Amino acid sequence: MKNSKEINSYLNKIVKIIDPAVKEILTSYVSKSNREIVNYQVSVGGKRLRPALAIINCQMLGGKVKDILYPAAGLEILHNYSLIIDDIIDNDRVRRGKTTCWAKFGKSIAQCISVDYAAAIFQAANKSKAPIKISELFAKSLKNIVDGEILDILFEKSGREDEPYIIENRYKTISEKDYLDMVKKKTAVLFQNTCELGGVCAKASHKQLNALKNYGLNLGIAFQVKDDILDIFGEEKKFGKKIGKDIKEKKRGNIVILLALKELNSTDKNQLSNILKKKKITQKDIKKAVRIIKKTNAGDLSLEFGKKYVQKAKSNLGLLPKNKWNSLLQEMTEFTITREK
Repeated sequence: MKNSKEINSYLNKIVKIIDPAVKEILTSYVSKSNREIVNYQVSVGGKRLRPALAIINCQMLGGKVKDILYPAAGLEILHNYSLIIDDIIDNDRVRRGKTTCWAKFGKSIAQCISVDYAAAIFQAANKSKAPIKISELFAKSLKNIVDGEILDILFEKSGREDEPYIIENRYKTISEKDYLDMVKKKTAVLFQNTCELGGVCAKASHKQLNALKNYGLNLGIAFQVKDDILDIFGEEKKFGKKIGKDIKEKKRGNIVILLALKELNSTDKNQLSNILKKKKITQKDIKKAVRIIKKTNAGDLSLEFGKKYVQKAKSNLGLLPKNKWNSLLQEMTEFTITREK
């Protein structure tokens, strides 16, 4: 596993293993007439990175794929459940280069579909040898994601004028500490619980579980930092999302935007802040904002920030069994910060 093509090839194998289990759980108890729309969200693509990590961590500690197949499928359902809701909240019409669930079927139907996903998560936990532990992990993941999503909304510069709670509680300023708190909850805790899930299914020791949790948390932070970088500097066709989406959504919970605002001179800082305050941000505004950001070292600084967490993640792998699965995790950890989508 020395390059992204080989890692993507491995992830494609995981898709073939995990997708049948995902669709089996998602469509159980669902009428035939609704199965196609319920399956839509998981059918439009995705790397399946989280179930892949769970399976690899389980195998690294001597577990078998059959022991983690359904819990790993539950993870993918949980992740996609959060994406359905996230797309509705952010009014996003495109994800993974495809029409989002709500944009295709309408918000009412997407919200109904999301309830099927919520139910399926715990069905997946019940198809494991440790249903209580795994249900708790899934519940912890969901509640942290919600806490992180609320912070992300409150970090926005402006907008949502019809929502009094947000207007009253919006953050006036955001620090790197605030950013990390949001990222840990919204993104990294799910990575942490993903890796812990692998350990639980492999009956890992307490020491091993701690190493897995620390590995996953740091990996998740690095993953989100790279997503933030790609949102500003990525190639749209490769990334599968609109470039500058965070600018359009007036978000300050993006490490590149956060660091740029710290570095810019007062004139450029005011220009960028004014764009983020606009009622409607156009493509021209986004291009101007990116040009302003490119005047700073925010891109390079963000990459260094992400690499720091990659190294922290790798240091925890040093506490775990040295085998081909550990080596694969080393490669995948590096891939997290070098990927283009």
